[in-house]
Amino acid sequence: MSIIGDGLDAAVRKAFTRPVPKSAGARMRYLVKQLGSTRAVAQMLRVSQRTVERYVKDQIRKPRPDLAARLEHEVKKRWQPQIRARARKRAASTDGIVIDTRARLGYTAPIGSTDQNRIRHLTVALPPHHAARLFEAQEQGASDQRLQEIAAEALKETYFQDGGRRAGSLEEVRFTDIEHLEFDL
Repeated sequence: MSIIGDGLDAAVRKAFTRPVPKSAGARMRYLVKQLGSTRAVAQMLRVSQRTVERYVKDQIRKPRPDLAARLEHEVKKRWQPQIRARARKRAASTDGIVIDTRARLGYTAPIGSTDQNRIRHLTVALPPHHAARLFEAQEQGASDQRLQEIAAEALKETYFQDGGRRAGSLEEVRFTDIEHLEFDL
Protein backbone atom coordinates (compact mmCIF):
# COMPACT_ATOMS: atom_id res chain seq x y z
CA MET A 1 0.00 0.00 0.00
CA SER A 2 1.35 3.37 -0.98
CA ILE A 3 0.31 6.15 1.41
CA ILE A 4 1.54 9.08 -0.68
CA GLY A 5 0.61 7.52 -4.03
CA ASP A 6 -2.92 6.71 -2.81
CA GLY A 7 -3.25 10.25 -1.45
CA LEU A 8 -2.25 11.75 -4.79
CA ASP A 9 -4.73 9.48 -6.61
CA ALA A 10 -7.52 10.46 -4.21
CA ALA A 11 -6.81 14.16 -4.79
CA VAL A 12 -7.00 13.71 -8.55
CA ARG A 13 -10.24 11.69 -8.24
CA LYS A 14 -11.89 14.74 -6.66
CA ALA A 15 -11.63 16.42 -10.06
CA PHE A 16 -13.79 13.78 -11.77
CA THR A 17 -16.91 15.15 -13.44
CA ARG A 18 -18.88 11.88 -13.49
CA PRO A 19 -19.16 9.19 -10.82
CA VAL A 20 -17.27 5.94 -11.26
CA PRO A 21 -19.56 3.00 -12.21
CA LYS A 22 -20.96 1.33 -9.09
CA SER A 23 -22.21 -2.13 -10.11
CA ALA A 24 -19.88 -5.01 -10.94
CA GLY A 25 -21.50 -5.42 -14.36
CA ALA A 26 -21.05 -1.75 -15.26
CA ARG A 27 -17.43 -1.87 -14.09
CA MET A 28 -16.74 -5.00 -16.16
CA ARG A 29 -18.37 -3.46 -19.25
CA TYR A 30 -16.20 -0.36 -18.80
CA LEU A 31 -13.02 -2.43 -18.52
CA VAL A 32 -13.95 -4.53 -21.56
CA LYS A 33 -14.51 -1.32 -23.53
CA GLN A 34 -11.16 0.08 -22.36
CA LEU A 35 -9.08 -3.06 -22.93
CA GLY A 36 -10.93 -4.28 -26.02
CA SER A 37 -11.68 -7.87 -25.01
CA THR A 38 -13.05 -10.02 -22.23
CA ARG A 39 -9.86 -12.11 -22.39
CA ALA A 40 -7.66 -9.09 -21.55
CA VAL A 41 -9.93 -8.16 -18.63
CA ALA A 42 -9.93 -11.76 -17.38
CA GLN A 43 -6.12 -11.90 -17.43
CA MET A 44 -5.82 -8.57 -15.65
CA LEU A 45 -8.31 -9.54 -12.91
CA ARG A 46 -7.01 -13.12 -12.69
CA VAL A 47 -10.40 -14.75 -13.38
CA SER A 48 -11.73 -16.82 -16.28
CA GLN A 49 -12.94 -15.23 -19.49
CA ARG A 50 -16.33 -16.87 -18.91
CA THR A 51 -16.60 -15.16 -15.51
CA VAL A 52 -16.02 -11.77 -17.15
CA GLU A 53 -18.65 -12.54 -19.79
CA ARG A 54 -21.17 -13.46 -17.09
CA TYR A 55 -20.56 -10.15 -15.27
CA VAL A 56 -20.92 -8.24 -18.56
CA LYS A 57 -24.34 -9.88 -19.13
CA ASP A 58 -25.34 -9.27 -15.46
CA GLN A 59 -25.65 -13.01 -14.84
CA ILE A 60 -23.38 -12.54 -11.79
CA ARG A 61 -23.94 -9.43 -9.72
CA LYS A 62 -21.95 -9.79 -6.50
CA PRO A 63 -18.18 -10.43 -6.80
CA ARG A 64 -16.05 -11.97 -4.07
CA PRO A 65 -14.40 -9.33 -1.84
CA ASP A 66 -10.93 -9.77 -3.38
CA LEU A 67 -12.29 -9.55 -6.94
CA ALA A 68 -14.46 -6.56 -6.00
CA ALA A 69 -11.38 -4.74 -4.67
CA ARG A 70 -9.31 -5.48 -7.81
CA LEU A 71 -12.23 -4.47 -10.04
CA GLU A 72 -12.72 -1.17 -8.20
CA HIS A 73 -8.99 -0.41 -8.28
CA GLU A 74 -8.63 -1.09 -12.01
CA VAL A 75 -11.70 0.99 -12.95
CA LYS A 76 -10.65 3.96 -10.77
CA LYS A 77 -7.15 3.77 -12.24
CA ARG A 78 -8.53 4.20 -15.77
CA TRP A 79 -11.55 6.45 -15.14
CA GLN A 80 -11.63 9.80 -16.97
CA PRO A 81 -7.96 9.91 -18.05
CA GLN A 82 -8.25 13.34 -19.70
CA ILE A 83 -9.77 14.91 -16.57
CA ARG A 84 -7.05 13.23 -14.49
CA ALA A 85 -4.30 14.55 -16.80
CA ARG A 86 -5.78 18.05 -16.81
CA ALA A 87 -5.96 18.14 -12.99
CA ARG A 88 -2.36 16.96 -12.65
CA LYS A 89 -1.16 19.47 -15.24
CA ARG A 90 -2.98 22.35 -13.53
CA ALA A 91 -1.52 21.39 -10.13
CA ALA A 92 1.97 21.04 -11.59
CA SER A 93 1.90 24.29 -13.57
CA THR A 94 -0.25 26.89 -11.80
CA ASP A 95 -2.25 25.82 -8.74
CA GLY A 96 0.12 23.65 -6.72
CA ILE A 97 -1.12 21.09 -4.22
CA VAL A 98 -2.14 21.22 -0.56
CA ILE A 99 -0.77 18.58 1.81
CA ASP A 100 -2.56 17.93 5.10
CA THR A 101 -0.67 15.54 7.34
CA ARG A 102 -0.40 14.43 10.91
CA ALA A 103 2.92 12.70 11.14
CA ARG A 104 6.06 12.33 13.16
CA LEU A 105 8.57 14.57 11.44
CA GLY A 106 12.26 14.41 12.17
CA TYR A 107 14.99 16.56 10.78
CA THR A 108 18.73 16.89 10.67
CA ALA A 109 20.06 20.20 11.93
CA PRO A 110 23.41 21.55 13.14
CA ILE A 111 24.68 20.76 16.65
CA GLY A 112 23.13 23.01 19.26
CA SER A 113 19.61 22.97 17.87
CA THR A 114 16.87 20.53 18.76
CA ASP A 115 16.38 17.86 16.14
CA GLN A 116 14.03 15.67 18.15
CA ASN A 117 11.28 14.31 15.97
CA ARG A 118 7.73 14.93 17.13
CA ILE A 119 4.20 14.58 15.87
CA ARG A 120 3.00 17.63 13.98
CA HIS A 121 -0.22 18.42 12.18
CA LEU A 122 0.57 20.50 9.11
CA THR A 123 -1.58 21.86 6.33
CA VAL A 124 0.72 23.43 3.76
CA ALA A 125 0.12 24.70 0.24
CA LEU A 126 3.00 23.40 -1.85
CA PRO A 127 4.05 25.39 -4.94
CA PRO A 128 3.49 23.89 -8.42
CA HIS A 129 7.06 22.64 -8.89
CA HIS A 130 6.70 20.36 -5.85
CA ALA A 131 3.39 19.02 -7.18
CA ALA A 132 5.11 18.39 -10.52
CA ARG A 133 7.91 16.43 -8.81
CA LEU A 134 5.41 14.30 -6.87
CA PHE A 135 3.25 13.50 -9.90
CA GLU A 136 6.29 12.85 -12.10
CA ALA A 137 7.81 10.45 -9.58
CA GLN A 138 4.47 8.67 -9.16
CA GLU A 139 4.08 8.24 -12.93
CA GLN A 140 7.59 6.79 -13.14
CA GLY A 141 6.64 4.18 -10.53
CA ALA A 142 8.63 5.54 -7.60
CA SER A 143 8.39 3.67 -4.32
CA ASP A 144 6.36 5.11 -1.46
CA GLN A 145 9.63 5.74 0.38
CA ARG A 146 10.84 7.94 -2.50
CA LEU A 147 7.50 9.79 -2.62
CA GLN A 148 7.80 10.39 1.14
CA GLU A 149 11.28 11.82 0.61
CA ILE A 150 10.00 14.19 -2.08
CA ALA A 151 7.08 15.30 0.12
CA ALA A 152 9.46 15.82 3.07
CA GLU A 153 11.80 17.92 0.88
CA ALA A 154 8.79 20.01 -0.19
CA LEU A 155 7.77 20.55 3.43
CA LYS A 156 11.36 21.47 4.34
CA GLU A 157 11.55 24.16 1.65
CA THR A 158 8.00 25.48 1.98
CA TYR A 159 7.16 25.16 5.67
CA PHE A 160 10.34 24.86 7.71
CA GLN A 161 12.55 27.17 5.63
CA ASP A 162 9.73 29.38 4.33
CA GLY A 163 11.32 29.71 0.91
CA GLY A 164 14.77 30.53 2.32
CA ARG A 165 13.67 33.11 4.91
CA ARG A 166 14.41 30.94 7.98
CA ALA A 167 16.10 27.72 9.17
CA GLY A 168 18.71 27.97 6.44
CA SER A 169 20.95 25.44 8.16
CA LEU A 170 18.26 22.74 8.15
CA GLU A 171 19.70 19.81 6.22
CA GLU A 172 16.99 17.16 5.98
CA VAL A 173 13.36 16.59 6.97
CA ARG A 174 11.90 13.08 7.06
CA PHE A 175 8.59 11.40 7.79
CA THR A 176 8.94 8.64 10.37
CA ASP A 177 5.30 7.87 11.29
CA ILE A 178 2.37 8.99 9.17
CA GLU A 179 -0.97 8.94 11.00
CA HIS A 180 -2.92 10.89 8.39
CA LEU A 181 -2.01 12.22 4.97
CA GLU A 182 -4.28 13.85 2.43
CA PHE A 183 -3.70 15.93 -0.67
CA ASP A 184 -6.03 18.46 -2.25
CA LEU A 185 -5.72 20.18 -5.60
